[in-house]
Amino acid sequence: MADYWKDVLPVDPYTVKSRSLLQDIDRQILTQLYQPLIGSFAFSLYMTLWGELEQNRLWGTESTHRQLMGMTQSNLKKIHHEQGKLEGIGLLKVYIRESEQGERMFIYELLPPLRPNEFFEDGMLNVFLYNRVGKTKYQQLRQFYTHPSVSGDAKEITRPFNHTFESFQPSEWKLTPDMEETMEVAEGSELASVGQAPSYTVTEEVFDFELFLAGLSETMIPRKAITQDVRECIKKLSYLYGIDPISMQHVAMTAINEQDVISVEALRKAASDWYQIERNGQLPDLIDKVQSVRLRENGEKDNGDSLDAKLIAQLETISPRKLLQDIADGTEPSKADLKIIADIMFEQKLEPGVTNVLIYYVMLKTDMKLSKNYIQKIASHWARKKVKTVREAMKLAIEEHRQYLDWAEGKTTRTAQNKKTVREEKRPDWLEEETGKKTEKPLLSAEDLEEQKKKMMEEMKKLKKYSAY
Repeated sequence: MADYWKDVLPVDPYTVKSRSLLQDIDRQILTQLYQPLIGSFAFSLYMTLWGELEQNRLWGTESTHRQLMGMTQSNLKKIHHEQGKLEGIGLLKVYIRESEQGERMFIYELLPPLRPNEFFEDGMLNVFLYNRVGKTKYQQLRQFYTHPSVSGDAKEITRPFNHTFESFQPSEWKLTPDMEETMEVAEGSELASVGQAPSYTVTEEVFDFELFLAGLSETMIPRKAITQDVRECIKKLSYLYGIDPISMQHVAMTAINEQDVISVEALRKAASDWYQIERNGQLPDLIDKVQSVRLRENGEKDNGDSLDAKLIAQLETISPRKLLQDIADGTEPSKADLKIIADIMFEQKLEPGVTNVLIYYVMLKTDMKLSKNYIQKIASHWARKKVKTVREAMKLAIEEHRQYLDWAEGKTTRTAQNKKTVREEKRPDWLEEETGKKTEKPLLSAEDLEEQKKKMMEEMKKLKKYSAY
């Protein structure tokens, strides 16, 4: 996100289109179900783009991003960041058209939100909503969109189409070439729809399907049972519950029926049951996830630095919650600390392994405390830098160490910056090894700080590898 200006400039024009005719029910769903997930600014941005569409029309008129900045009273950097939330959750698609002269034209396609029944049965968004608003509010929202079903003792007597229209002549059903031509939609056009909401996407990197399929017996689970819908569901469940490919094999075997069919509903229930057993009935949260397999080094060495490969592997295979527990000798982290980490992971979209490096670094820098403002500032910087791996996070912490030190000390004035002081700081060993090549190693005059650092390193050595990879 640091180079957002490479993606879009204030002078770049854009136009808004909608996938379907948006209605009042869409506005209500966005307000009640999506706003707690994406935040008020992203919600407002969606509404602003929606407002550029004429009533009951699917295309708006051309505008510039500078005009959008004026409408939202925000800078382009903020707009670009919040726009990413809309894209990720499945409310916006972005297209770009470039002319031969290099001029760019952006097209923002608004997508309708999921229907209430789809949202509450999603298996992922509904869980995030629960964790955002709490049990009481979640129940109120679900009840708002719930209505009585038809009584089970009622018998359906609806007449089928062929009974109602059986008197029509065969000529009335005949399709002529002229009719076919008339019914075709012109190339480059599409028919309007209402309320058709495509689901958000989860990339392939979150789950290793090769390993998953390699361990499945064809007699136990035929390949034909792993349909495209099942694959998409597996990706989402793996991301939500932190289920590795080996454990997912057992989940899938639990979900398959006698006809060798795996339904999405059965798979969700099996995954939920697995998680309840593993986590003693707790709901899944972002802080319980571990680094995606595809974002781990898997034993590969990166020449050119002296970063501890063993520490990297540990931070890749443990969840932020477990890291906090091990740092505190097994004590459950406070709700305040967990909320700080969960909010950062959601708002900044940090990977679990990157979050672990952040926790590890900040703990050592702030005397074993989680300073909310400090950790948020670094997390925002890492998000703009698009840091995805543990090694990238550690390298950036090394490169920006002095800047982060200034943030920790609260340097805001030129006087304070010019004032000569002796820094007393704690730094991870991997940070000292790298920065020691370029700058003089700072003195640690406080013995208690050094003791806490040694204790922290000892705790890190106790971390277990919770993954088979």
